[in-house]
Amino acid sequence: MKRNLRLGGLRRAGRQLTVAALAMALIALPACSPDKSADDSETLSPSNPTTISVWITSAQQAPAADNKITKLLKDKLGVTLTYEIVTPDNEDQKIGVMLAGGQYPDLIGTGDLKQRFLEGGALQRLDDMLKTGHYPNLAAHVKDDIKKMSYAGDEVDKGLYIFPNYNRFYGDVTGGTYYGPAFWIQKRVLADAGYPDLSNMTLDRYFQLISDYKAKHPQTNGAPTVGFEILASKGREWGMTNPPALLAGSPNNGGVIVDSNNHASIYADKDVAKNFYKVLNQQYNAGLVDPESFTLTYDQYTAKLASGTVLGMHDQGWDFGTATQSLQSAGKDENTYVPVMPVYDGVTPWYADRAVMNINQGFGVSASSKQPKKALKFLDTMLSEEWQKTLSWGIAGEDYQVGADGVFSRTDEQRKNYKDITWRSHNRLDALLDMLPKHQGKFSDGNAYSPDDQPAEFYATLSDYDKNFMAKYGNKKTWLDFMNKAPENPKYYPAWNIKLSDDANQVNQQLTDTSVQNLPKIIAGKPADFDAKWQAYVDAIHKVDVKVYEDAVNAGIKNRLANW
Repeated sequence: MKRNLRLGGLRRAGRQLTVAALAMALIALPACSPDKSADDSETLSPSNPTTISVWITSAQQAPAADNKITKLLKDKLGVTLTYEIVTPDNEDQKIGVMLAGGQYPDLIGTGDLKQRFLEGGALQRLDDMLKTGHYPNLAAHVKDDIKKMSYAGDEVDKGLYIFPNYNRFYGDVTGGTYYGPAFWIQKRVLADAGYPDLSNMTLDRYFQLISDYKAKHPQTNGAPTVGFEILASKGREWGMTNPPALLAGSPNNGGVIVDSNNHASIYADKDVAKNFYKVLNQQYNAGLVDPESFTLTYDQYTAKLASGTVLGMHDQGWDFGTATQSLQSAGKDENTYVPVMPVYDGVTPWYADRAVMNINQGFGVSASSKQPKKALKFLDTMLSEEWQKTLSWGIAGEDYQVGADGVFSRTDEQRKNYKDITWRSHNRLDALLDMLPKHQGKFSDGNAYSPDDQPAEFYATLSDYDKNFMAKYGNKKTWLDFMNKAPENPKYYPAWNIKLSDDANQVNQQLTDTSVQNLPKIIAGKPADFDAKWQAYVDAIHKVDVKVYEDAVNAGIKNRLANW
């Protein structure tokens, strides 16, 4: 049943008056002292300080109490932020509790692909507010892509509820770091092997490199060396389930492979999956796969990577950034990772894609906020070039320099600071920036959105170890240079963020549950039992009404091809 969330109406799901209805009710009351906590003017000023509460799902740490950007927000805008930062492991439980209570912080930063905040009535529809012209940065940000950004389901009114946090680009796209999916391998493994050619990579070659190194170095800093880690924690099961599609030459479409006729079908029960898990089963029994893989929470998985003991894993680059930062901060560049692209015989790798907008992931204004206009004005202000530069580059003259030609650069000390987690907690707002809408690409002055996207600055940022490592591979200058040249994305792409019906979502969850219940047993089982366990898994998949899920994905693809 569709829930009507138009302002001025009664939200039946929670039996709560909306913000506009509350305002009308207050007007009718006798005059009394104004409640400054509910002041909803659109002005952000130190003369009229305000506190904005923020809920963020992120692996990034909370800022230190004496954070200099926090102070700058207060001094320049009169804004104090109060945070609740929730790790991905705890997101599901927290969302359920918040929806049951019906009271939310002013701003909700979510990466929930199930859109539970949105469809649960926790977020305000923002279209009418943007049309006022009072939020010019946000209005410009959504103008060309509002069809992609807008909710198009049936649970609440269609429209814009969330500002995507990544991959809305301005001008040319530059970058040095690879954030997408890959099989990752520690640099020390490749160095030990004499910097082998990484083209025509196969699973067998990948695991042989890891096996050879682990045999020579069974311990890392006194702890057992781990050959291969499998990401299987709740909400991150795709680390275990997505590789078969990539090995088969498909870009990351989630649980389906889309053929040349734009038709999607699941691959979990196909030979491309069976062949991958058979290799994992062999490597598990050879002692390369970590036996703790299937019991690790996401935080534990990240901590294990940050320890430097794990030689390889399949993951997406953005997902273990905190581990990379920790290793860099400790000067352990040889324990950080480089992406490689194993594929099946005769297949062309399609791991790197053109960056896809994170629709329905990012910040929205909560339905219970007493100051939605101020909350929205804060997002609008943060999207200004001035604040984007502050959030991404820092403070000019302190965290970076502006040359006579207007180009931003940094000193070696400033680059070192940028990699230091402790320094970042005092000088950056990483968790906030993680969820904010961004001016990715280039600013109007030609500088890139972030230091890592400024080509010369990115290369200068590299440690001597990394520069030497890149030199061994044909003098590469960025980690993107290790990946395939990204083709144009299909018009519908990606299928994983297509809005599904409740029935299709239920089937998708059943498929996920079936994978989580069966794949660990298949991977960790005896090789002699593999075929029987695989067949039991396939039989379990076929008990699920897969067609409901596939039909919903194909309907979404058809809709996007017609309307995007």
